[in-house]
Amino acid sequence: MINEIKKDAQERMDKSVEALKSQINKVRTGRASPNLLDGIVVEYYGAPTPLNQVANVVAEDGRTLAITVFDRTLAPAVEKAIMASDLGLNPSSAGAIIRVPLPPLTEERRKDLIKVVRGDAEQGRVSIRNIRRDANDKIKALLKDKEISEDDERRSQDEIQKLTDMFIKKIDEALTLKEAELMEF
Repeated sequence: MINEIKKDAQERMDKSVEALKSQINKVRTGRASPNLLDGIVVEYYGAPTPLNQVANVVAEDGRTLAITVFDRTLAPAVEKAIMASDLGLNPSSAGAIIRVPLPPLTEERRKDLIKVVRGDAEQGRVSIRNIRRDANDKIKALLKDKEISEDDERRSQDEIQKLTDMFIKKIDEALTLKEAELMEF
């Protein structure tokens, strides 16, 4: 019973960390990353389709993304979708290949992005703590129902706290990496 609670908490914490990492990967840095265009949706035969399903996105160099559209007739729609996104990018088309140059970030914009990333990281920490609270509540309920001893409860809470500390450390590491990436010139 206790192991199930710990396993559930660990899985949920893992998902929270992964969600945070994918969230902060979408924050634009000065470096070209194919993940940057993950959220873009293109109208494909009347159906909204993620960009990565209709085109191949690669980082051509440090400041340019190259998008190879599978269906050449879709290139204008892909360009339009990128321009319509809130990323502030201006693609240029050359047949089936669309190049997206990434303008360098200003110092002020970098600091704003760091604030956004820190806010995301704090949300991640809060979700980890909420998972810890849920797990501890379940353990307390087991103690109340006399299914476990007080020693088991204490031991379990300590283990859940160690899990929490480990996952918060992972969040902090991801935050540090992203901050360093944002401050690169």
